[in-house]
Amino acid sequence: MSSSNSQEAAANASVTAAAPVSPSYYKRHVFFCLNQRSNGENCCAEHRAEAAFDRCKSQVKAAGLAGPGQVRVNKAGCLDRCAAGPVLVVYPEAVWYSYVDESDIDEIVESHLKNGQLVERLLTPAHLGR
Repeated sequence: MSSSNSQEAAANASVTAAAPVSPSYYKRHVFFCLNQRSNGENCCAEHRAEAAFDRCKSQVKAAGLAGPGQVRVNKAGCLDRCAAGPVLVVYPEAVWYSYVDESDIDEIVESHLKNGQLVERLLTPAHLGR
């Protein structure tokens, strides 16, 4: 290791050691792909993703799950999983879901976001990408 690299490593180690590890601002963060493609390719926006996002956000709020230390629901651009669309991803677990309708969103909110249980039937197959 060069002296420059070892100095950087030492500096990073001291910053890491000095900075306390804080808990995540949100317990879970949900991202909905709302991408719209103009070239005719498959995209989440063509599958009512915006309505699903609105539904999830309102369900999270109604369940008292919204806010710091709890759940945040966000819009996202292309998540590059169009073949499985529409999709959403829940972090920090990095769990991908493909959904069809409002009842799927309600089940994700109730099972995963509220109770920490995966909704197995809605998991996006790992091989499906763009």
